[in-house]
Amino acid sequence: MAPTVLSLDDVRLTLRSGAGPVEILRGITLDVATGETVGLVGPSGSGKSSLLMLMGGLERATGGRVRALGHDLSAMGEDALARFRRENLSVVFQSFHLIPTMTALENVAIPLELARRVDARDRAMAGLAAVGLHDRAHHYPAQLSGGEQQRVALARALAPEPAILLADEPTGNLDEATGRQIADLMFGMVRARGTTLVMVTHAPDLAARCARTVRLRDGRLEPAP
Repeated sequence: MAPTVLSLDDVRLTLRSGAGPVEILRGITLDVATGETVGLVGPSGSGKSSLLMLMGGLERATGGRVRALGHDLSAMGEDALARFRRENLSVVFQSFHLIPTMTALENVAIPLELARRVDARDRAMAGLAAVGLHDRAHHYPAQLSGGEQQRVALARALAPEPAILLADEPTGNLDEATGRQIADLMFGMVRARGTTLVMVTHAPDLAARCARTVRLRDGRLEPAP
């Protein structure tokens, strides 16, 4: 059995509101193995994106423990968390999050430059080539289609060769055909690299491509059928 790369133990997330505390996650216990692909599914408001953000250290649990690659994210300071994310994981969002004043090449090179990779530009160009955008390297996001922008975002996420890739509705803003192309690229690349993938999706066909599907409802995991 592959070693565990992500481990959540009785994780809870409660947010304050004017009407009182709101329980987002209510005791999530979950292990994800190295190289596993996991689909997080469930109705809107069930806590899927919040759970994904906790896995990436982008949100802090109010109870329980989140461990990634043996590190207790719950106990790390902001600087340590930032270093851990930079060295070990990447996130692909539904809305691309490209910097509009930078070219595709510059967007992909950002995490590599932050990691002080001397070959950042060469690796960024190789990343764009891997997603079929070598000839669009010097175009700005506004000059790219939605599918091309998401391919740039995917190249940026995978260029540092992260151990963990978190994806939040990565095809949600794309038409069906383009979304299928992005999914093909993403699954192909994580499989080739042995990357662990955890993905939030509302698309049953996309979730079905994962080795395992985890369903949330009202902030809790539903028992496997």
